[in-house]
Amino acid sequence: MELPSIQQLRNFVIYSKYGNFTAAAKAANITQSAFSAQMKKLEELLGVHLIERSNRGSHLTPEGKDFYTKISHILGELEAVVSELPGRAATAQPLAVGIMLSLGDVHMNRHLAYFQDHHSGASFRVYNLEVREMLQWLKDDRLDIVSLFYLPSLNLDDYEKVFFGTDNIVYYKPGLDVSGTSIPAKDVAAEPLAQYSPQYEMNAYIGRYFEAQDCQPQKTKAWFSTPYAMLNYCQQNQIGALLPERFLRAMGVVENYAQLDPPIHLPCYLVYKKKNPKYAAIQVFVEYIRRVYHIET
Repeated sequence: MELPSIQQLRNFVIYSKYGNFTAAAKAANITQSAFSAQMKKLEELLGVHLIERSNRGSHLTPEGKDFYTKISHILGELEAVVSELPGRAATAQPLAVGIMLSLGDVHMNRHLAYFQDHHSGASFRVYNLEVREMLQWLKDDRLDIVSLFYLPSLNLDDYEKVFFGTDNIVYYKPGLDVSGTSIPAKDVAAEPLAQYSPQYEMNAYIGRYFEAQDCQPQKTKAWFSTPYAMLNYCQQNQIGALLPERFLRAMGVVENYAQLDPPIHLPCYLVYKKKNPKYAAIQVFVEYIRRVYHIET
């Protein structure tokens, strides 16, 4: 019995994600005619009609959908095993990792570098994105795994999510006289703030936080896309901002900030699809991150 090649199976998984020969061939980096020929050969080997073709396009048959569900996990595990073999580092498929811009996760970048240095064949493509765009990329299979704040407005029901820590959002202002352990929300709202861009989900979340405390709308001094830019602006202009404490400490800032009253504690999650051909590699990375943050399995 002749079995399909790994390449044929991999390309079938790619087609299953896109549902379009042109897009799938482009993603596989081969011509459309070669891609179509591979799919026909795969169907001949299996003796099953996997893809329905017509003048209006193409789509998976019920048998094709069932085969995709079964093969995607097996293929991911096989590729993960092969990539760990000596001399296979160059052929390992990289994980595409998304990091929420407003998270400002300096530590995650360091973890990625360390993981890559200590795991044969591991490689990453890292993207810093606003959370809504990042989740769209995850949905479209342009990302394999993302790191984000679990905001109440986000619907993550279609994904697996793994908790790896909690971030405290604090009020930072150069020269801030911190006489106590916290600062009331109304006192922060009374001051001009550097804030996240209006289209960012974090901007909306912070706005709802102040509304819940019956605070007047905040006077925004400037809007920024990243906490790095916000921090720099605050330092140059003696302006305050709400920033993750973990980010501030990673940037060497250990003073001039206070906890909010009431506090903002945001859980941090790794989010990914279970039906991903790289699922086994994702699990290895997830378990590493959980160990780094001392999260019990």
